[in-house]
Amino acid sequence: MSQPPGPAPASPEPRYPGTNDPPPQHPWSAAPPPQYPGGPGTGAPGPQYPGATGQPPRYPRDPGPQYPGTTGHPPQYPGTGGPAPQYPGSGAPSAHQQAAHHQTAAPPPQYPGTDARYAGQQPPPAPFVPRPAVAPDDLDYRHQGSRVHLASHQRGADATAIGQLATQIPGALVSLAVVSALALGLFGTVVGWLVVVAWLASGALVFHRPTELRFARHVLRLRTPLAEERARLEPIWREVAARAGIEAGTYELMVENSDDLNAVAVAGHVVGVTTYSLNRIPSSNLAAVLAHELGHHTGGHAWAGLLGYWYSLPGRLAWAFTRGMARIALAVAGVFSAAATGLLILFMGMFVLTGFLVAWYITIPLVVAPYLLAYAGRLGELRADQQAAALGFAPEMAEVLHHFQAEEDAAKAAAVTQGRKLQEPGGLARLLSTHPDNYTRLRALEPYLQLPH
Repeated sequence: MSQPPGPAPASPEPRYPGTNDPPPQHPWSAAPPPQYPGGPGTGAPGPQYPGATGQPPRYPRDPGPQYPGTTGHPPQYPGTGGPAPQYPGSGAPSAHQQAAHHQTAAPPPQYPGTDARYAGQQPPPAPFVPRPAVAPDDLDYRHQGSRVHLASHQRGADATAIGQLATQIPGALVSLAVVSALALGLFGTVVGWLVVVAWLASGALVFHRPTELRFARHVLRLRTPLAEERARLEPIWREVAARAGIEAGTYELMVENSDDLNAVAVAGHVVGVTTYSLNRIPSSNLAAVLAHELGHHTGGHAWAGLLGYWYSLPGRLAWAFTRGMARIALAVAGVFSAAATGLLILFMGMFVLTGFLVAWYITIPLVVAPYLLAYAGRLGELRADQQAAALGFAPEMAEVLHHFQAEEDAAKAAAVTQGRKLQEPGGLARLLSTHPDNYTRLRALEPYLQLPH
């Protein structure tokens, strides 16, 4: 390359990186090359462009700097041999530039799924959605990769489960009477008894995995875990199952979209956990929650409770229907006269009293059953806590219970701040509660905690 025209400078020209030649002449003009700030004639070297041997390139949507003394031609891009393509917003190209562009430059790529307005451009970026923060993984995976002894019974029935089933017997007998009366009255003797037998056999669906999954999805609103949720949940579950000697694949893991710290044991094979529990609490605490639900399964509480509920359901529906009809009858009688209402109440009272006297062995258990079931439920919660503690999660289970108590205290404090008072449950409400209070559960865990004396 030759030196640019004009008077020779007093000092040698600066060299461009990677070359032994002086700077190139401007390709389309006989005018002197553009003078960059600090370039020749100013006493300071011009800017160096790494890897380039010519003028700096222009970028899309930028009209680029105007070079004094040029004839208006744009600079060449390295390796193209022609002028750079004009992008929207850079000005209209000349006919010579259009021809050169069609000969040397490929059209910009078309992105599938974009409409014509974005042809030749990159599609607009998708909005950024932050991923939820994952709680720390502080679990001691002591059985990871090792073989453990399997328990002889993967699922059983402890005293709590047997008590739940025994308490549901009166309701099941009433349900059998209701189903038999309806089936025989509607379908006749042969078909009616077939319906009764089918209803009795339907309890086996409690252990039918596809039926359980449908029940969990459509009734309890549980769903299959996403891939990232399963990646967090399964290692913790495998560790819990290994400590209990249980085959991890015996149970199905499911997720509930909820902001509550909770989990659930369903029927014979389903363990559900909320998204809050999955993403917000440490792995050790999540393992304690899962161990608690596993205790419900291995103790038979889950399948016994659902089986008893299923066989008592027709009786419950019949009782709800009877109460609804009684309310309607009282409302209609109240329209006519107070005397008619009094006579109707007297008739209903005599009917209930007759039932107590004639079939006391059915009516009295039916009245007492809700309280017995609630008591069995409270025992089941304590046993499930003990199961988690026996697997080594007593401190973590205590942390979860303290979290529950802190939430209750915060709700009470917020109510006081707003000038209202939360209604404390009465005596009967506490008897009908299926969960003991947090302090009762914490006291039951104390033998498993290494507390200073």
